Amino acid sequence: MQREGLYREMRMRRHYEKPSERRARERAEAIRRYRKLLKKKAERDEL
Repeated sequence: MQREGLYREMRMRRHYEKPSERRARERAEAIRRYRKLLKKKAERDEL
């Protein structure tokens, strides 16, 4: 359930999130995922 993001979604739904805040959060999450992917690729290429 944690991998599916259920706990995080429940926590987020406790209060209203403005659309602008939602876009900013989703953009930040996407950047985080992309950087993690790049880091993973770089580690794999070093080996």
